Amino acid sequence: MSENDAHLLIVDDDERIRGLLQKFLVRNGFLVSAARDAAHARRLLIGLDFDMIVLDVMMPGEDGVSLTRGIRETSTVPILLLTARSETEDRIAGLEAGADDYLAKPFEPKELLLRINAILRRMPEPASQEAAPKLMTLGAVRYDIERGEMWRGDEMVRLTATEAQLMRIFSAKPGEALSRSRLVEELGRDKGQAQERAVDVQITRLRRKLESDPKQPRYLQTVRGAGYMLAPD
Repeated sequence: MSENDAHLLIVDDDERIRGLLQKFLVRNGFLVSAARDAAHARRLLIGLDFDMIVLDVMMPGEDGVSLTRGIRETSTVPILLLTARSETEDRIAGLEAGADDYLAKPFEPKELLLRINAILRRMPEPASQEAAPKLMTLGAVRYDIERGEMWRGDEMVRLTATEAQLMRIFSAKPGEALSRSRLVEELGRDKGQAQERAVDVQITRLRRKLESDPKQPRYLQTVRGAGYMLAPD
């Protein structure tokens, strides 16, 4: 997916910031809708499909983390959180709620643009209908490598953009331990301990969807001193 066909939803209670972001992103080729708060965003989400949501955390009423958690109950649309909070715990809370990435205020508009494009590039590309399926079995779960889809029985397991990218990375190297720093690099993130901690959070979320007992993972294993490894049947 490219910015030329992406529809973004900007959610921010600050009218000035909301307007500036909308104009900047429109100039850079996006179709952009805007919401003034979580309730307004929920109404827009009922009637419209978006390719990505850029969401402020600190809003009156329902905050961005709560809205993220609510969206994740029914949707895997990528979410980028904007937060004035610099504490790692607050950013981790957003990732645990289901956000794909975060950007601390104040930020340069160009950095926002780079992060949006990076997330959109991680979205699965539509698979050719003629492609033969390549399935990986992980207990009760089947993972279609070509389509980037995970199934449990007849039910598709919803994966966020980041979770889908992690599955593509792991399925390309089954049985091989991948370090957190390598996963950060493969995900296109900035290097650093904060991003490695964010990877841990994403792994925890992915295990909840993949494992029968996430606390004792069988298929997405931790390899002491080496990183994480996907071990299919």
